[in-house]
Amino acid sequence: MRPSNRPSPSTSALPARSGRHRRGLGALILAVAASAALVACVPSQPTHGTAATAPSAPAAAGPTQKAVFAGGCFWCVEADFDKVAGVLSTTSGYTGGKTANPSYQEVSSHMTGHAEAVEIVFDPDKVGYAQLVEHFWRTIDPTTKDRQFCDVGSPYRTAIYAQDAEQLRIAQASRAALEKNKPFQAPIVTEVVMADTFYPAEEYHQDYYRKNPVRYSYYRNGCGRDARLKQLWGEAAAH
Repeated sequence: MRPSNRPSPSTSALPARSGRHRRGLGALILAVAASAALVACVPSQPTHGTAATAPSAPAAAGPTQKAVFAGGCFWCVEADFDKVAGVLSTTSGYTGGKTANPSYQEVSSHMTGHAEAVEIVFDPDKVGYAQLVEHFWRTIDPTTKDRQFCDVGSPYRTAIYAQDAEQLRIAQASRAALEKNKPFQAPIVTEVVMADTFYPAEEYHQDYYRKNPVRYSYYRNGCGRDARLKQLWGEAAAH
């Protein structure tokens, strides 16, 4: 596979997954990140240890609900959904695989079958599941199989993991409507399936865009995510 431009935590080269360097980014960002090897989903903390416990969601006035979306790099999916009014928390993790409690290294080996995904806790009195699905479409490229932008491989596939029959119905109807009205020619390959067990990722992946804003910006810009989203969705692309 062609790996991606996610920045590594140190100046030492990391094994096996260095990728294409992007040029033309701002001098300041390059100065900070140039010493880092460009690798897929390498965090700024050591890549060992067990998966983290999901953080507690802020209190809501009434019952909360959950949604799970796979949209490539879970750092970016977290950032895109944290902006949505009514979303109470986002947790990066792994789902759709065949082993229990996978580590990041196991998932990124492409041997466990998991996808990087984000579990969203939301207040249904403030935002509906259908609205979250519509937002999700405009944060991804639904035309590429086992890839999102510069990240390549099955862990980066796109999928909607419905929590119950009603979510499944809503997501399937949304996909069918999008097929008829999409602003691009390519077919939609995003899966709509019932949810499997969701395993929270290691703590250093959680809120990565907040903890490491410069590295995150360097990765996201270098990966071409927002440029591709604008190409696909125009002004409707999520920002």
